[in-house]
Formats: sequence, structure tokens, C-alpha cells
Amino acid sequence: MNMSAGQTTPESNGRQEPGAGTSSSGLRGGADSTAPYSNAPSYSPDTPAAGSDTAPTSGPAQRQVTRTGVIWAAVVAALVLLILLIIFILQNQEQALVKFLGLEGSVPLGMALFIASVTGGVLVAAAGGARILQLRASAHRSRTRQRR
Repeated sequence: MNMSAGQTTPESNGRQEPGAGTSSSGLRGGADSTAPYSNAPSYSPDTPAAGSDTAPTSGPAQRQVTRTGVIWAAVVAALVLLILLIIFILQNQEQALVKFLGLEGSVPLGMALFIASVTGGVLVAAAGGARILQLRASAHRSRTRQRR
């Protein structure tokens, strides 16, 4: 078979034949500027990219976990929880008598439980924040001693 520089065959799986010449286009795939789709590099799912030292993996492709992806998943989970919370509050609208430190009031049951859970979360966050500050101060003192 007579091939010019940069041409591929279906059997070559998109790879350039050895000895077929080099391209001056500067692309990693070695595509010739006269070939169709010359600006689009060809990738094969079962072979590593040109210049890659990694071997192909068998099995499903693994996606890289990014901060944006984690934040997106957290936002979606928070929205689902918020919807469930709204449903809970709307289904528990009967009035409940709430007494606290001499104060007394009538509040919908769902809202009273929501306020109690938020208050508990704030207390836990405050305790956790205080512990983090303790650990940071301890680590700072340790680093300062090591520098001396």
C-alpha cells in the first residue's frame, strides 16, 4: 500500500505508519496539513495519547476528581436536603407551645424543630472551630520552636 506522510489506515487505528514521514504542522498526531481534519488530533480509547508514557487501562475510564466537581456534587446534595427540609416543615404546621428561659411562644412544629437543629449545628460548629484554632496555635508554636 502506498501511503504519503501522515496518512493512516483503518488497521493502524489512527496511528501513523512507521517510516511514513513526518509532518511539519507541529501537531502531536503527526497529521499532514493536506489531510482532511488535519487540525483535529485523533485519539483512540484503547491507546495512550502521543507522547504519553502510561499504559492503557483495562476497564472503565477513571475520571479525575476536581474541586469544581466536588463543589457541584455538594451543591446538588444541599439542594436535595433543602427540598426535603421544606417538605418536612410544610407537613408539620400544627402549632407547638415552646418555652425557653421564661419566654413562651407558639410556633409551627416544623419550624421549632428546624430552629432547634440549626442551633445545635451552630453549637457543634463553634466547638469544632475552637478546636481547630487550638490545633493551629499548637502547630504554629511547634514550627516556631523548630526554627530556633
